[in-house]
Amino acid sequence: MERLFFMSDLTTIFHHLQRQLFPALVAELGALSALDQQFCEVISLTDLGRFTRRYEWCGNGAPPCSRIWLAHAFIAKHVYQFPTTSALIDALKSRPLLRQLCGWESSGEIPSEPTFSRAFAEFAQDQLPQQIHEHMVKTHAGPKLVGHVSRDATAIEAPERPVAKPTPAAPAAPRKRGRPKQGEVRPPRPPKRLELQPARTLAENLADLPARCDVGCKRNSKGHQESWIGYKLHLDTIDGDFPVSAVLTSASVHDSQVAIPLAQLTAQRVTSLYDLMDSAYDAPQIHAFSRHLGHVPIIDPNPRGGEKLPLAPAEEQRFKERTASERVNSLLKERYGGRWVRVRGAAKVMCHLMFGLVALTATALFARLC
Repeated sequence: MERLFFMSDLTTIFHHLQRQLFPALVAELGALSALDQQFCEVISLTDLGRFTRRYEWCGNGAPPCSRIWLAHAFIAKHVYQFPTTSALIDALKSRPLLRQLCGWESSGEIPSEPTFSRAFAEFAQDQLPQQIHEHMVKTHAGPKLVGHVSRDATAIEAPERPVAKPTPAAPAAPRKRGRPKQGEVRPPRPPKRLELQPARTLAENLADLPARCDVGCKRNSKGHQESWIGYKLHLDTIDGDFPVSAVLTSASVHDSQVAIPLAQLTAQRVTSLYDLMDSAYDAPQIHAFSRHLGHVPIIDPNPRGGEKLPLAPAEEQRFKERTASERVNSLLKERYGGRWVRVRGAAKVMCHLMFGLVALTATALFARLC
């Protein structure tokens, strides 16, 4: 069977799939479903060989199962919506077409579930899907000027116990209220995370964000308070429902504390004009940093107990594009595994979500052509 391969030009890939690969697969294996075709499209954009060479056998010990095939299988898990790894393995054993698309010829070659688990742990440690996604974004969106970046965050529930916040060795003395007395010297207020971020590098900002499992709270669209145990995924999405950057934090981290690191990450991948954010991001540091990057911030004003100021008519019209981030969040949860997180720990949770984002991003790219 002809192997799937990577090509940098999106139109070339599309025509190769439609005119050569799909007809060859139909002739050899039978009719392709819509999901089969989507899986082929996703794999054609991943360039997995670039990122899996480190796992190649060096001649010592037993040869490991091909990590490219296992990575194909984890992407298939999200495209075909298998909720568990055991369901994925069952499908690989019973569906010859899917098995051969991943790389295995016979059902007896399918690895055991512990092998899948060990490979997934390696991928999580090495951030394999993050590397694939970054390369995909830079290759197919990086050279182009992007109109809007929509920023948003979504709750990610996880099957873990929340980690208690570390208690300081000595509790801080309560700050005195009112004006200081004559001759009284009060210690300065320690700077908040958001105040420190503009002067820090991306690596410093990311390292400062907590990523342990804890409890998050937010108000839903009806104004009711909701809580969950797990994490929060922060996304930047460009026009065309195309996610370009993602950061995972503890569930309790406020959206505004991730705006600047996310903006730094996105600026390394695409060139954009407008930053669209809801009222949770309405802070002077975020406005200023967006302008520092040469962007125009359009942020829904936060009344903070006062009167809500409306956006200018032109800004309000552009702000409607921010629904792209909401659609991507919904797609990730409903279609690409965001609601069925079965792993534990921030690294593995992010790996699971990023395999879903790889599939979602590749699908969005091909949707532009169609």
